[in-house]
Order: sequence, then structure tokens, then C-alpha cells
Amino acid sequence: MTLPVIELKEAESLFDIRPLQPSLGAEISGIDLADPLDDHRLGALQAALLHYRVLFFRDQDITREQQIAFGAAFGELEVHPVFSLPDYPQILPLISRDFIGKYRASPDSNWHADTTFRPDPSAASILRALVSPSLGGDTVFANAVAAYESLDEAVRARIDGLTAIHDPSVFIQFLDSEEKKEALRAQYPEVEHPVVRLHPETGEKVLYVNSVFTRRIKGLEPEESGRLLALLFNQFKRPEFQVRWSWRPNSVAFWDNRATQHYAVPDYNEPRHMERVTIIGDRPIGPSQTR
Repeated sequence: MTLPVIELKEAESLFDIRPLQPSLGAEISGIDLADPLDDHRLGALQAALLHYRVLFFRDQDITREQQIAFGAAFGELEVHPVFSLPDYPQILPLISRDFIGKYRASPDSNWHADTTFRPDPSAASILRALVSPSLGGDTVFANAVAAYESLDEAVRARIDGLTAIHDPSVFIQFLDSEEKKEALRAQYPEVEHPVVRLHPETGEKVLYVNSVFTRRIKGLEPEESGRLLALLFNQFKRPEFQVRWSWRPNSVAFWDNRATQHYAVPDYNEPRHMERVTIIGDRPIGPSQTR
């Protein structure tokens, strides 16, 4: 879907925007996501998303149908290959009912961009909290453009033309039969993406490797690939590139998956129930590539 091009200044006249950190993140108020939004307001939200990279909303008591409709206004929605609701295949449930003990590792508790194992990884995600812990369970987002720009010049020159291999093998542990595991491997074989991608709307260079789905850098020996990936992964851990969001029921986060990574902090031992819709993106292109 093509939305009208709206300048950020005009977006600021349509709803309230409160920046949360210098690098990224803004809280949006004065808008009800349960109401159908005209193209002008949708374009304004898109402008805010491109500028702030992740938008946050409070007190959005929306139904699953309304969440799906809101996401679909920005593009076609994907169906997750492992986790989705039978009656709402566009929705990915993230449920931690029996989270006993803090700091338990999971795929979400590592820095990542969503679905980079796909040939066309997601463009953006919209996550809503239904149940949240009384304390803890935050999500931290990091600016992947700043992560690239802060690398020294020699590293940037080295990685601009490299590609990396991504796959969904992290999900294998959640499948209960060899047949399902083999089917996932067949459906999503290894895919190659540029280590540095160009954002398709802003033209910015984005650091595009992550610790969940990226396996190795093509053409490098394993030890060299591991050292370089460790250096690049560490960029997302720098607090100056981050914003941290504390969830409450009916809070919503809307992030640009092409320009951010995120980390779900596993520091809680109470139920946490989130639901996500994800907008299909396009094939990542590197600085020296053309579509």
C-alpha cells in the first residue's frame, strides 16, 4: 500500500510526539488505534516511524481484528512459520506463563531484527501487551543506523561489500518432531543478506547482522568471521543507541525492523503475554547493489 508522503512537522500537528531518547524512540498520544485511520494519518505515522524508528503507544484497548487492520494498513502481513494463532494466522503470540526464575535465555532475549532468515525479512512489527509483569519484562530497542555510523572508517570500508548467511535454526528446538524440523529447514534454507543494507525508504546504511539468525560472514574463515561478527554484535549493546520500554497492558510498540534491533529483557517471573503482527518487507540491498 502506498501512503501519502508526509513531512514530520505536519505529523506533529496531527498527534502528540514525545521523543524518549536522542538516538531513537518516541511516545505517541492523541490517537486511538481502534479507530480506522485515514491515509493522511497513516502517512503521518509512517513519517514518525522513519524518523524515530520505534513508536510507542499507551492505553490502546484494541481487538485482534483491529490490530490486524492497523498493521495491514501499512502493508501485507506475514504468517510466522513456527508460531501463529490458528484463528488469526497473522498474529504471533509471545506467551511466558510459566517463567520461573529470572534471566532465562530465549531467542527474544538476544539482540535481533525479526525474520532475517527470510529472503524478504519483515519491514516493521506491531507488538501489543495483553498481560505484563508487575516489574521487569521491558524491551530494549537499538538504532542500527547509529550502530553502523559509529564504527571506525576502516571497519565500515571492510564490511560495506560483505554478505552474511542467515537461517531459522534457533526455532528448531521448539519443534516436536524430526519431520517438522526437516520441513522448516526445507522451507527456509540458508539465505544471504548484505552485512550493511540500504534502508529502502531513507537510503541510510544499516548494520544488518544479528546474534539470533546470522550464522557467518560469507568468504571468511570461521575464526575471522566469528571475531568480526562479535565486534558488530557488540555495537547494539551500547546504551547511547538504545531506548527501553516498560510494558503495561494495552501498550503498543511499532518498530522499523529495517533500522533497529531489539532485546526482550528476561528479568521477570510473572506471566507475560504479547501479540505481534508483522509487515512483510523486501529483499535487502547492499551499498554496491541495485534492485
